[in-house]
Amino acid sequence: MTKVYGSGDTRVVALDRVSIAFREAEFTAIMGPSGCGKSTLMHCAAGLDSPTSGSVRVGTTELSTLGDRQLTQLRRDRIGFVFQAFNLLPTLTALENITLPTAIAGRRPDRQWLDHVISMVGLTERLGHRPAQLSGGQQQRVAVARALASRPAIVFGDEPTGNLDSRAGAEVLGFLRDSVRELGQTVVMVTHDPVAAGYADRVVFLSDGRLVDEMTRPTPGRVLDLMRRLPGGNPDHCAEPASGARPPHAG
Repeated sequence: MTKVYGSGDTRVVALDRVSIAFREAEFTAIMGPSGCGKSTLMHCAAGLDSPTSGSVRVGTTELSTLGDRQLTQLRRDRIGFVFQAFNLLPTLTALENITLPTAIAGRRPDRQWLDHVISMVGLTERLGHRPAQLSGGQQQRVAVARALASRPAIVFGDEPTGNLDSRAGAEVLGFLRDSVRELGQTVVMVTHDPVAAGYADRVVFLSDGRLVDEMTRPTPGRVLDLMRRLPGGNPDHCAEPASGARPPHAG
């Protein structure tokens, strides 16, 4: 797919003939320099934006064939989101925030599945707390549980650990990793952090709107080395692994 913004002198090609598949039960990280098209790729893949040309499919569903209401329903039922800003409603408890999407849809959550997700992210003792009573890491756990609660086909994370310290970030990344291993979840995460990318099964690299490389079983060191070689790569803000925050492939 291709995504173009503006025209004439202001024309910007954000995605240039990108073809990519996110496989079931796999954790993929999307990386690249600032302005390379990472967020645009995620927004198009998640149905939050539409490509200028090309197509996007979730399973066998072609997004361009859906009307606004159908697209809203698909995002609600088949896609989960975890953002850098936790996006929790301050007046709701943790449990109410987790179950909000299913409540809006007028459905009851699958209680067995919900209990399993809540247990996995370690929130069993915090369900009655409001966001202001939770730490940043706990709030992001609520956001992860909310994304998983509807058993979506795919979960997208946009810098999900960007507002967390290294230890809380490692916990959240571990939960996303566990959702792939234990629940068969598909997770796609945009990140600039080689440590976060080390939790993924695969890392894809963008530069100037194009896919330029791919890595399986990534480690922070290998990711950092490759990032340094990309045009416009800026490794200065890429963290090295902190104690207690080493991803599973780091050894």
